[in-house]
Amino acid sequence: MRRRGKLEDGCRAVPLRTCVGCRDRTVKSELLRLVVVEDVIVPDVRGRLPGRGASLHPSPRCLELAERRRALPRAFRAQGSLDTSLLRDHLEGLTPGRSG
Repeated sequence: MRRRGKLEDGCRAVPLRTCVGCRDRTVKSELLRLVVVEDVIVPDVRGRLPGRGASLHPSPRCLELAERRRALPRAFRAQGSLDTSLLRDHLEGLTPGRSG
């Protein structure tokens, strides 16, 4: 059986996305949508912001992989570098067991 952009989940087909960090394909609901607003990468928690989006597992590890591979500017088709500080702060806030 070939996958064609959707994964069979019981009787329902669910959309798949690829994490720009680890490159794993998984269901859309497990990934965080990202958009660029004025050269800053913003987490789109509600999935409603306009513009080209990219998907990332909500973990600092996948963000580090994406930065090392220079995948974020490529995913957004952006020239130059993008600011990831807001995204990094958001992901660190989601990390369980974080002292603070």
